Amino acid sequence: MKLAKIALSAATFAIDRPYSYAVPPELEARLEPGMRVLVPFGTGNRPSEGLVLSLEEGKPRGKLKQIRTLLDETPVLSREGLQLALWMRERFFCTLYAAAATMLPTGLWYVLKEGWQLTGGLDKETAYNWAAHSPKATRLLDLFYANGGALELDQLKAIPDLKDPRGTLREMEKAGLVQRRTQAKRKVGDKTEKMAHLAMKPEDAMALVTPRRKTAPMRYAVTELLCGLGSAGTKELCYFTGASMQTLRSLAKSGVITLEEQEVFRRVLPPEGELRPLSQLNHQQQRACEGLSALLNTKKPQAALLYGVTGSGKTQVYLHLIRQVLDQGRGAIVLVPEIALTPSLLQIFLSHFGRQVAVLHSCLSAGERYDEWKRVREGLAKVVVGTRSAVFAPLETPGLIILDEEQESSYQSESMVRYHAREVAKFRCTQHGGLLLLGSATPGVDSRYAAEEGRYHLFTLDKRYNNHALPQVSITDMGEALRQGNNTGLSDLLCQELEENLRRGEQSILFLNRRGNSRMVACADCGQVPTCPRCSVHLTYHSANGRLMCHYCGHSEPLPDLCPQCYGRLRFLGMGTQKLQEELQARYPGAEIMRMDADTISASQSHEVLLDRFRRKKVPILLGTQMVTKGLDFENVTLVGVIDADLSLYADNYRAAERTFSLLTQVVGRAGRGDKPGRAVLQTWTPDNDVIRLAANQDYDGFYAQEKALRQTLCLPPFIDLFRVTVTGPQEDQVLRLCAVLRRSLEPWAKARRQAGKMAEVLGPAPAGVLKVNNRYRYCILLKGRNDRDTRATLAQLIRTAQQDRVNRGLSLLVDVNPMD
Repeated sequence: MKLAKIALSAATFAIDRPYSYAVPPELEARLEPGMRVLVPFGTGNRPSEGLVLSLEEGKPRGKLKQIRTLLDETPVLSREGLQLALWMRERFFCTLYAAAATMLPTGLWYVLKEGWQLTGGLDKETAYNWAAHSPKATRLLDLFYANGGALELDQLKAIPDLKDPRGTLREMEKAGLVQRRTQAKRKVGDKTEKMAHLAMKPEDAMALVTPRRKTAPMRYAVTELLCGLGSAGTKELCYFTGASMQTLRSLAKSGVITLEEQEVFRRVLPPEGELRPLSQLNHQQQRACEGLSALLNTKKPQAALLYGVTGSGKTQVYLHLIRQVLDQGRGAIVLVPEIALTPSLLQIFLSHFGRQVAVLHSCLSAGERYDEWKRVREGLAKVVVGTRSAVFAPLETPGLIILDEEQESSYQSESMVRYHAREVAKFRCTQHGGLLLLGSATPGVDSRYAAEEGRYHLFTLDKRYNNHALPQVSITDMGEALRQGNNTGLSDLLCQELEENLRRGEQSILFLNRRGNSRMVACADCGQVPTCPRCSVHLTYHSANGRLMCHYCGHSEPLPDLCPQCYGRLRFLGMGTQKLQEELQARYPGAEIMRMDADTISASQSHEVLLDRFRRKKVPILLGTQMVTKGLDFENVTLVGVIDADLSLYADNYRAAERTFSLLTQVVGRAGRGDKPGRAVLQTWTPDNDVIRLAANQDYDGFYAQEKALRQTLCLPPFIDLFRVTVTGPQEDQVLRLCAVLRRSLEPWAKARRQAGKMAEVLGPAPAGVLKVNNRYRYCILLKGRNDRDTRATLAQLIRTAQQDRVNRGLSLLVDVNPMD
């Protein structure tokens, strides 16, 4: 008997393990590991999706349930993909099926639809006699007979006076009146197009249709066009000839043409043409490229850090390495932290590698992402460009994985599986003997330390590609500006520089990492501040729609005219990108001001559209949030202004200084990338802060030395690993109770580790940075230690125990390893 080991979507982390199922005879020849199936699970035999992990011959110990349905024609995960899912389960405290689902595009996911139908051959009178004792059962029978004997559960739930019908349906099922059926529907299907192909030699086809040219002109026109093309889409044939589908079917019936469905891709591929040659590297780039090429040629797992100042030409090094990988018959993945960076980088890669390039990010529709994933899996694309999830692209042999701007926190997932793209990339490079290349002008302290320790190879580009100077940076004290009566948020120095750029016809970028109009609204009389009813945060005022909005749960409400508490006058505190835009428009009425933040990005106004317009139209001023700080390369941008350089500096996170330094250095580097010299103005309330000073001098080495010493003193990563256990739930006391239980469970283990000479410390519980989000309270426990198997196994067992305790029903536990936020 053939048995299948299956990971189930219905299994929680507490009961997650491979489950054994019997393979029905009709599936034995078709079923393979990596395919998905539908199986019964639990005492009620509810249908659940499952992923086949392995197949084996054997005798079951007891009676096994059978697989109901095969959902895939071919495996969606390879052997390496299954290994990766197993590794992720152990490293990131998730279920095996969740890890596998994370690796697949959403278009491949299935939605299970539960339906009910009357049992075949059921006598109507008998059914109503049984239901006479239950008004709800009688009502259900009325609905079934009125709708052809079958209904979806969602349809029944939507009927207002029926409430929840599941209990009654189960009773009717036991009585043999109804049967349950489950349909698995994929979110996105393959897109196809009907094609017409000439079925005979052109001269024979023309000989058949020419005699009736006058009486059947459309048949003649279609055949004549196909004789020149060989094959074409039916839509195009009808459009260019005026023929109908009936004419095409008539030609197919006569044997002149054949009609068939052909799979097509939703995203328009670039036209095939001559590709641009790679540009020549300068001395520093050549030296780095040769060293990295040598690592590639070993075809063994390798990791390297490419540390290059802004504008040093790291992308050109990437292109040369990708060419080498393609020549070896392998593939490459290039990850970027922001969707905004994808279009510009994609154009560069398309110009060099053409249709071999696929793009994967969340701004594509589910269908487009699915199509791109298929192109990669089928070997039609060997270079993948995308954001974090592109690390799972199904390349058969990835030889190179690049993380550009590797220090960015967006590489760490905050969804169900809390993976870091760098760690997944390391594992994939280990599987395939590939090179992991981390690139940045401001490498993360962890990565730079790993290079210092010899775990990464280090390559440096300390000069700009064109040997131009880095921008001249000025610091302006906003406290002094306020004392002199300037409360606009724009210093005199920045205004002078903006006016000078407008006069010269040069472009400027302004960075403010807060969207909306004002940070908050307060009553001038009683001090009351509107807060979110679902989250423990103040509401942000958005002038574009005149509403107060929560940036955590999406709640919004109209801005009141007066304070709801005392009817006092409202005043607006702080500045967001909307208010900055209004201020600039009032100050420079003749100049176009383009804003780029989460509120201006939409399907029609994508990053690509906005940035292309900024480049082509030479828009004088671009202001935006974090999405304008990295990867943008505009030769006419000569001025960068940072409106509030302190905004992220005093956050409650040990990485705040690193993040601020990186943001400031990156955004300053957008200026002076062409032939014109660049300038930058940093507006700050703490001009003597070391981080601000070092960022203004673009002194990464000085910042790294200072930050490394501080973290070593405080025993923080990279000198130790941090595990953050977050408990969330609707009742604060329930959340705190579980946190106390977890702490009591961890303390004996930590004590034993310390006695064995290993670092281990338990901190907390403490409220999260935002205590309540969407009516769920959040508390955290921090565990300092080493990210080894023993630590992970201890935490995993704690989570299982907590999930199995009924007292904790409704609570969620999340574990982040070395969290970035």
